[in-house]
Amino acid sequence: PKVQWFKDLGMDEAEVKNLILRFPSLLGLSAEDNMKPKVQWFKAFGMNDGQVKKMIMRYPQLLGCSLDSNLKPKVQWLNDLGMKESQVKKAIVLFPNLLGRSIENNLQPKVQWLKDLGMDDAQLHKAIAQFPDLFKYSIENNLKPTMQMMRDFGFTDRQIVQVLSGFPQLLSLSAKRLAHRGSVLAALGSLHDQSLSSVMAMTDAKFAARFE
Repeated sequence: PKVQWFKDLGMDEAEVKNLILRFPSLLGLSAEDNMKPKVQWFKAFGMNDGQVKKMIMRYPQLLGCSLDSNLKPKVQWLNDLGMKESQVKKAIVLFPNLLGRSIENNLQPKVQWLKDLGMDDAQLHKAIAQFPDLFKYSIENNLKPTMQMMRDFGFTDRQIVQVLSGFPQLLSLSAKRLAHRGSVLAALGSLHDQSLSSVMAMTDAKFAARFE
C-alpha cells in the first residue's frame, strides 16, 4: 500500500526504490497519519502534484519532518521575511532541504549576514527565491571567503550586492574558479567591464575560448 501511495504521486518503481534506499525510515512512516497530511498541506499551499513529487525526490526526509513544529514554522518564517507566496513556493520546491534547517542556527544568521552586507529586502527575497541552496553553505568557510575574494578584485560591497541580487549562485562557486577567472579578466583589464554573472556561469571551455 505504501509503494502504491508513492506511485499515486506519479513516481515509477525505480523512483520509489531510489527514495527508500536514500531514506529507509520512510517504510516506518504511516501513509495516512504522517505522509498524506503533509502532501495535502503542500497542495493546500498551492503546489501541484509535480512540484510535491519533485520536493520529495529531492529531499525524502521531508516526509519525516513534523508538520506543526518544523514545516509550518519554516514557511511562516519565510512569510515573515516579507517574501511573496510565489517566491516562498519557488524556494522550497527548488531546495526543500531548507525546511529541515534550523531557523536559529542556519537560516536567520545567513539572512542577517546578507543584510549586513547591504542587501535590501527586495534583493534578499529575490536571492532566496532564485537560489535557496545558499542556506547549505557555511558563512565562515564559503560566504565570507567569496566576498573577500571579490573585494580583493576591487569590487565594493555595493557592487557585490548588485551582482548577488541577480546571480546569487556566485556564493556556490569554488574559490578556484573565482580566483582563476577573476585573475584572467583582471590581466585583460576587463574585470569590471564584463557581466560577472554570465562570465562566472560559463563552462570552462566557453570561458577559455572567449578569454584565454
